[in-house]
Amino acid sequence: MAVEDPHILSAFDRDLEALQAHLMRMGGLVEAALMSAVQALEAHDIAAADLVVAGDVAVDQLEEMIQTEAATLIARRAPTATDLRLVLATMRAATSLERVGDHAKNVAKRTRIIDRSAPVEAHAGSIRRMAMMAAKMLDDAQLALVRKDAKLAMDVRSRDVDLDQMYNTLFRSLFTYMMESAANIGPSMHLHFIAKNVERAGDHATSIAEQAYYLATGTMPAEPRQKVDAASMPA
Repeated sequence: MAVEDPHILSAFDRDLEALQAHLMRMGGLVEAALMSAVQALEAHDIAAADLVVAGDVAVDQLEEMIQTEAATLIARRAPTATDLRLVLATMRAATSLERVGDHAKNVAKRTRIIDRSAPVEAHAGSIRRMAMMAAKMLDDAQLALVRKDAKLAMDVRSRDVDLDQMYNTLFRSLFTYMMESAANIGPSMHLHFIAKNVERAGDHATSIAEQAYYLATGTMPAEPRQKVDAASMPA
């Protein structure tokens, strides 16, 4: 029976750890970007919004690094079973995080053009609370991935319904503002776009949680993902 060279195993473990370290760093960047973007909206801080837009380059670079290193790891080490699932889950999680970074950038870009108005003053706090929930989901999803924690992964997945409900409540409120005055239509549409991007960040956190569940169990969750988004629009 062939025995694995312990030096090769050690090098492989180091490569895996480096890959996960890159992912955690990337996760920290996108969580911070999302919160900074909605805080810029609430404070109408254009300079802060500009920093979020500029910072997306670092997120993209990390995503490219993870994909490249993961592909190299597969080619050189030929991992199998759980190790292969970990590499693939990390690659997919990096893709999800990159998209969250794009959503944060979208929020920041819209913040730069939206004017202070009644809809903004009334709803910026609600959008911030949505972002806080999405950021926590992202953090826990990554933790579930690192720990191979199926229970935490399913908990994150269940929270997506709560985030959807927050989004739908916000949409209905914005619709009321649009009905009250034509002057509210433009700002309300901007806010809807922003809220949709935050809601999509939660969807990507859920995708990472599903990868964590797959890593822990070898299967995807049996039940379809629940969605209560009754006001969908492209974002």
